[in-house]
Amino acid sequence: MILYTNGYKLYNWIVTRTRAEAQSSGQAAYDALMNSIRDGVFRPGDRLREENVGEHLSLSRTPVREALRRLEAERIVEHRPRIGAIIRKLSHTEIVELYEMRIVLERTAAEIAAKHGTDAEFDALDGLNREIEQERGNPARAAALNQDFHQGLYLACRNRFLLEAARSLNNSLLLLGPTTYTGDERINVVVGQHSDILDALRRGDADAAGAAAEAHLETSLRYRLGALVQDRGEHRNG
Repeated sequence: MILYTNGYKLYNWIVTRTRAEAQSSGQAAYDALMNSIRDGVFRPGDRLREENVGEHLSLSRTPVREALRRLEAERIVEHRPRIGAIIRKLSHTEIVELYEMRIVLERTAAEIAAKHGTDAEFDALDGLNREIEQERGNPARAAALNQDFHQGLYLACRNRFLLEAARSLNNSLLLLGPTTYTGDERINVVVGQHSDILDALRRGDADAAGAAAEAHLETSLRYRLGALVQDRGEHRNG
C-alpha cells in the first residue's frame, strides 16, 4: 500500500510538472510571437508556418502550435483553407470602429486622469513624449514609446475597469500594420498633441484633457486611413 501510494504521488508529480512545463513553453511561445508581431517582424497578411516561426523563436513546433491556436482564438490570426495561419488585416471599417472605441476610452481616461493623476505621473508622460521627439529617426522605437505614453495615460486615471477595457483593444492595435511615424511632420504633430493633453492634465482641466485626447486620436485615424489608401494603391500598381 505504501509503495502504491508513493508511486501514485510520483505519477501525479510527474503529470503536474509536465503540464506546467508545457504551459510555460506555450506561454513563452505566445509572448515571443506577440512581441515579434508588435516589433514588425511578422506583419498583418504574413503567413505563419509552424516550422518557420519555431526556427525564428528557437522553439519546437508544439508550443508554437499552441501559441497559434491562442492567437486564432483572440482573432489575431486566422486560418485559411489550403494556406494555413495568417495574421489578420483590418478592413477600413474595422479600423474606423477601432478608433471610435479608442476615442471613447481615451477621452474618458484623460478626463479622469486630470482629476486624479499626480505630477509624478504627468512628468513620466512628459519624459516619454520627449523621447518620442528624440527618436524621430527611428519610427519603430517612436511608435513603441507612443504606446507607452497611452498606457501611462490609462494608468494615471486609476480606474481598473477602464484599464481592462483598454487592454482588450491592444491586440487589435497590433493589426494596424506598419507605423505611420515615418517623417518629421508626423512626429511633430504627435508630440504637439501629446503636449496639449499634458497641459490640460497639469491644469486639472478634465474637459480640455478629454477634448485634446479625442483630437489626437482623430488625427491618428486620418493618418492611418491615408496609409491604408496608399498601401492599396501600391499593391494595385505593383
